[in-house]
Amino acid sequence: MKYKLIALDLDGTLNTDDKTITPKTRDALLKAQQQGLIIALCSARPVPGLYKDMKTLELEKHHGILIAYNGGKILRAEDKEILHQQIFPRGLAIEVLKHLEHYPVTPIIDDGERFYVTDENGYMVRHECRNNQMECTEVPSLTDCLNFDLVKILMSVRPEELWDMLPQVSKPFEDTLVFVRTAPFYIEAMPKGLNKAEGLRRTCELLHISPEEVISFGDAENDLEMIKFSGRGVAMGNACDALKEAADEVTLTNNEDGIAHSLERLLTAGGC
Repeated sequence: MKYKLIALDLDGTLNTDDKTITPKTRDALLKAQQQGLIIALCSARPVPGLYKDMKTLELEKHHGILIAYNGGKILRAEDKEILHQQIFPRGLAIEVLKHLEHYPVTPIIDDGERFYVTDENGYMVRHECRNNQMECTEVPSLTDCLNFDLVKILMSVRPEELWDMLPQVSKPFEDTLVFVRTAPFYIEAMPKGLNKAEGLRRTCELLHISPEEVISFGDAENDLEMIKFSGRGVAMGNACDALKEAADEVTLTNNEDGIAHSLERLLTAGGC
């Protein structure tokens, strides 16, 4: 099989725990692009949160793809042209935000350029701003300020409470929305059918690439569909158990150059 595209989750996969890309992993991905492979960054983050890694990997020079919001928005790296976008229905978003007011979670929404919260000192708010290099605006009410298109609703919740909160916040919307854990302290609400695999499927169609020609790397529950979709799904050594069970292989951790370790073998054994 000649692989043509590498799909990469960011946090816990491409990035080490200190939010950097190691020189060895960077070199392996630059080499793959020089050999003609396309890299797609596939993240739950808003688009600006992908820019740092996009520049580090020189995706603008190599026709790279940005898949943000768990597949809700797809862009070309070179010119930021939007290739696909799926919008959260406005009325439903307001209903969800009002529902969340009754639970110990911190909703965080964005307009693609800045975050909006009701408490800028809320749990993990500053972390999310730093991680995505985006500013944050505190407002009295998220529902009153919602005059822009949403792709997802993010909520931070303390890790010890997350698994108790997940069924409670999601139950009224189980027919229309998907609520997924994307980090030990994050839950995200998205329209049903929206996931990284769907974003990757659309990307493959646009680029005339088959799923069998894709290698994907991930570590968390929201990477599961992407791992199953790809011809070669690789779970990081630090991945959750469900991802490891679904993957074609388990590599080293994100802190041990797991991506480079797998690519060295996959792209030299007749796979490139």
